[in-house]
Amino acid sequence: MYTKFFDLNNNLLFILVISSLGVYGIFLAGWSSNSKYALLGSLRSVSQMISYEVSISLIIIPIIILSGSLNLNDIILIQNQTIWFIFPLFPISIIFFISILAETNRAPFDLPEAEAELVAGYNVEYSAITFAAFFLGEYANILLMSTLFVIFFFGGGSFEIINIDIIIYYKYIILLSLCQNFIFALKIIIVTFLFIFVRANLPRFRFDQLMYIG
Repeated sequence: MYTKFFDLNNNLLFILVISSLGVYGIFLAGWSSNSKYALLGSLRSVSQMISYEVSISLIIIPIIILSGSLNLNDIILIQNQTIWFIFPLFPISIIFFISILAETNRAPFDLPEAEAELVAGYNVEYSAITFAAFFLGEYANILLMSTLFVIFFFGGGSFEIINIDIIIYYKYIILLSLCQNFIFALKIIIVTFLFIFVRANLPRFRFDQLMYIG
């Protein structure tokens, strides 16, 4: 039922490895700016991202154990056959959401971009398209983490929370696939909205509090 784009056996591990490469770009950007504010912002961002990557990796272990696979399609499939993982793993989902807030440098963990302290952080010396590239990468990372949250805990684009055997005729398969893609996108939008909701409601932590939470 799911179109298997990028269907590696260990595509979850591949995505985690590729997403962690962003640390190098941020550090080199701050270091090459020849500005103490940019360097401090990049050091904060790198230490924050590395610290919370550990918690994200540990949180994923129960999901791998329940699904028995490192394949994202298999994780979605096992939730369609049983129940969404948000219910048996609700405390873990909350910890995962807090970790992806810190991983993407969003409020209340936006210390690398603390305007009152660092004049905008690691990108203070950049302008034009290079300045926009940092924000495009940051918001793309938010969409990636929201997508992973939906896959891990909300069953991807599935309709039902608990598996219900329904006879599906061949002529309805294309329509069902389109509906699943729409629901998948809708779930991602809801999780992304939570990023904005948290930003509007919670104050920023101090950097020592941030590392202590990690």
